[in-house]
Amino acid sequence: MAGVLCGRLFRGLALRPQSGPAAVSLLWSAFRSQRSQSTSPQTGYVPKTSLSAPPWPEIKLPDPAEEAEHHAEVVQKINNLIAAGQFGRLFAVVHFASRQWKVTNEDLILIQQFVDVECGDRIRLEKVLLVGSDDFTLIGKPLLGLDLVRIEATVVEKTDSCPKIWMKFWRRHRYRKKKIFIHAQTLLRINTIEIAPNLS
Repeated sequence: MAGVLCGRLFRGLALRPQSGPAAVSLLWSAFRSQRSQSTSPQTGYVPKTSLSAPPWPEIKLPDPAEEAEHHAEVVQKINNLIAAGQFGRLFAVVHFASRQWKVTNEDLILIQQFVDVECGDRIRLEKVLLVGSDDFTLIGKPLLGLDLVRIEATVVEKTDSCPKIWMKFWRRHRYRKKKIFIHAQTLLRINTIEIAPNLS
């Protein structure tokens, strides 16, 4: 192959008689350009590597019309279950006193801090993150609307915790430190978890 290329180059250069280093450099540049053209890859071809194509499969998003239709069907099924009252026992995840609690009817939750309510008061837990049953689950982004779910609780008791003693002692050095930690506690009973009769 190289011999054929050299022969073609020599025939093309024979028409223009030159001598010396200029002829050699001209011959070498012409040989390199023709060699690079003959060995160049196909135009438009990109080899498949981790840079040209990701290693994971391509994700195809669903059609928006089909997704909206499926959403309407799911909402209709949940509305039918709620209207018939066949959803079973509800549970919920609520945010109260800087913590999340998973609760259901007649649950007792012990809050390790002071809550500004009196014993016997009935309060509403408004920060509801999730409500679910056997057949469906409603998840907030991040909270569910106040018109969608209603959770009420009663303050059963307000007390202090058992004392926790922290002590440091260094023998033969007359060194002793003692601290007693007591914090307020509030006991709540979950009365009802109600869900709206119709979802939008």
